[in-house]
Amino acid sequence: MSEITKDMGIMDIVTQHPETLEVFARYGMGCIGCAAARFENLEAGAKVHGIDVDEMVSAMNEIIEKNN
Repeated sequence: MSEITKDMGIMDIVTQHPETLEVFARYGMGCIGCAAARFENLEAGAKVHGIDVDEMVSAMNEIIEKNN
């Protein structure tokens, strides 16, 4: 399992782990339709949306672990 980190690109995360879309939605980040998602890392995207990135990373890694 490759663990999600806050320095990973948003599109890289979604491409490698589509199940994380549920977490993006839960936190109100509609990242797939956003042009910035193509070049932003998770930390930058979370900061723009006022989201605790460490909490979001934990949620993503939990959902990945459940699905493996």
